[in-house]
Amino acid sequence: MNNPQSFKFEFVALMASLMSIVALSIDALLPALPEIGKHLNIINSTDNQLLITMIFLGLGFGQLIFGPLSDSFGRKPLVYWGFIVFIIGSMICITTKNFNMMILGRVLQGIGLSSPRSLALSMIRDSYSGDYMAKIVSIVVMFFILVPVIAPSLGQFLMTFFNWQSIFYVNLIFGIVIMLWFWQRQPETLPKPKRIKFSSHLFIDGTREFFKHKEAVAFTLVSGFITGSFMVYLSTAQQIFQEQYHLAEMFPYIFASLAISVGLATFMNSRLVTKFGMWRIAYMASIAYALISIIYCVLYWSGTNPSIYILLTFFALQFFAVGFLFGNLRAIAMQPLGHIAGIGAAINGFISTVMAVPIANYIGGFVIDSVLPLFIGFSFFGILSVLVFLILKRKPQLVPN
Repeated sequence: MNNPQSFKFEFVALMASLMSIVALSIDALLPALPEIGKHLNIINSTDNQLLITMIFLGLGFGQLIFGPLSDSFGRKPLVYWGFIVFIIGSMICITTKNFNMMILGRVLQGIGLSSPRSLALSMIRDSYSGDYMAKIVSIVVMFFILVPVIAPSLGQFLMTFFNWQSIFYVNLIFGIVIMLWFWQRQPETLPKPKRIKFSSHLFIDGTREFFKHKEAVAFTLVSGFITGSFMVYLSTAQQIFQEQYHLAEMFPYIFASLAISVGLATFMNSRLVTKFGMWRIAYMASIAYALISIIYCVLYWSGTNPSIYILLTFFALQFFAVGFLFGNLRAIAMQPLGHIAGIGAAINGFISTVMAVPIANYIGGFVIDSVLPLFIGFSFFGILSVLVFLILKRKPQLVPN
């Protein structure tokens, strides 16, 4: 393991770039959803949400393949295999005219991208631990957030001058550049002496070990609650701003401004986490996440949408809380799993993502002409998250580094 105080900018930037392929594949496509829906003859516009949520389904299941295998064969080879699957899924999306095949392509994209996404976390855990690991994760997420800031604008630009297929081609080019960088500059973080011998029981043994750690299980569930409710926003943002508020031209800029809110929080978290601890910060952020959404529900229970400025204020506050949650929740869950970082990251990602997809699909179905169902979802899962913290009854200073 590296010295916990050794900050390596290129390592952080590379890990963020690996994760950013996921963000680009999701967020750049948002402005193109109506056009893709027309191309595929989708009648119900809410079905367009599946083009977002199904990639998350692939992300969840793919981690169960690549994570355990990386504990036996190393991180780097599995990242390459994941990218090959991503290429296959992308080509299906580009060439098909069938909605079900497009969904299959998005699932395959998710399966492929689950490798760099989850193994980036494994490589961070290979190299760091404790609150300093949470600091590194926060910085990675902060860089990662820069992609949603520019991705919808990039997608809109490509739509204006080319077509929606060009978005997939740009994703592929970006991925190839990152893979070449990764191949040339990143050494293997899991040396052979620390690898787990491959066997048919590898996943079963790793799963049993994962569920022995109460903290890992609990905060994986909290990650699922927060990711699921946040995924509702990702899958309905285009519908909310373009159809409910008739701000199609402003959508990329609105989406970017809200992403900045998350990025600012992750930056602040990277500066504060080693002082106050990841447990305490995540606990306070979960309380804020729940309270902000509850206040919205009380004020706008009638279902009538507020002005766009009020809505953006609530979203910005909500996502500011999210910025303190994402990195810390993953770091807390991974802290006791250093000896099975690949399997641990895989199970953590699988459970939280597979929880998130049905949450997003269910709540998203109610976001038709009002934003209220979105905030009801925020409230419900925010309260559940706070309850998990309270049930554990753990003091922040007792969490091991």
